Amino acid sequence: MERTNNMGTLNYKGYIGSVNYSVEDDCLYGKVMGLPKNITIIYEGESIKDLRTDFENAIDNYLNNCEEKGIAPQKTYSGHLNVSIPIDLHIKIATLAMQNGESINSFVRNSLEDSVKVQMQ
Repeated sequence: MERTNNMGTLNYKGYIGSVNYSVEDDCLYGKVMGLPKNITIIYEGESIKDLRTDFENAIDNYLNNCEEKGIAPQKTYSGHLNVSIPIDLHIKIATLAMQNGESINSFVRNSLEDSVKVQMQ
C-alpha cells in the first residue's frame, strides 16, 4: 500500500490542485480538484518548483486543448454546494435563519464561513 501525505494546494488560472508526497515513490504529485469525474488533470515533480511548473503546464495544455476543440473548459467548484442533512437539522437551521432575519442560504453560508475561519487559525 502506497503511503501519501497531503501537503497543501496550488492555484493557477482559477484551478486548484493538490500537493501530495508519495513515501514509496519519493516524489511529489497532484491532481486538479473539483473537476467533473470524466476530466482528470494530474502532474508530478521532484521539487515544489517542478511540481508547480508541471501543474501550470497541465492547466495550460488543458485550456489550449479545449480551445482547439472549440469547447468550453470545465471550471472547478461552481459555488453551488448540495448537501443532504437530517430533517431535524434542516428545521433547526430554518428556525435560526428566520430568527436572525436571514435566508437559509445566507445562514448556512455565514455559518460555514465562521467555521472555516476557526479551522484555518
